[in-house]
Amino acid sequence: MDFIYYSDLLGTMVFAISGAMAANRNNIDIFGATFTGFVTAIGGGSLRDIFLNIRPVWVEDGNYLIAIFIGVFISIIANKQLDKWARTLSLFDAIGIGFFTVVGVQKSLSYGSSDIAAIMLGMFSAAMGGVIRDVLMNVTPLILRKEIYATACLSGAMLFVVLNNFHVDNGTNAFLSAALVFLIRILSVKFNLSLPTVNPTEKKNT
Repeated sequence: MDFIYYSDLLGTMVFAISGAMAANRNNIDIFGATFTGFVTAIGGGSLRDIFLNIRPVWVEDGNYLIAIFIGVFISIIANKQLDKWARTLSLFDAIGIGFFTVVGVQKSLSYGSSDIAAIMLGMFSAAMGGVIRDVLMNVTPLILRKEIYATACLSGAMLFVVLNNFHVDNGTNAFLSAALVFLIRILSVKFNLSLPTVNPTEKKNT
């Protein structure tokens, strides 16, 4: 569990960097960058905890706030360098959503959620912070684009639930499920993979 906890903190910091960087690119002031980093980092987890009728984890554990402020600070003092390392940050982002998904599913199951609800809440934990970030930046959220993002989270969440029902050790289960999210996300970016779109309108012959 310590591994999951510290991975969750690392993911929180990475998403705070992601949110603050998005604000920096739009020439938003320091307060705005801090706010954007904050909601990006805790948005998904807070939504999950609200659905579970519990206090958000960052309210109980100040280490999450420290991780967020460290992430925002890094994004401000090393903004140009981080832009150059965008590919590396995408790598960390993939790792982050993997562990966020696992933490979301684990916590949901521990509070008595059904398997299907736990899968959905695992996806929310990983993806909804980015949705809030994109809405604040007035761009189409990543999960509404053709990129495979939320689908990767759902796949990892489903694997976790399946392995949990077979009583696979929690640590092994968490690693395999997070690795699946990471692998799907990285391969989709590398090979520009996407799900098919649904277009109900057809062009009429003129």
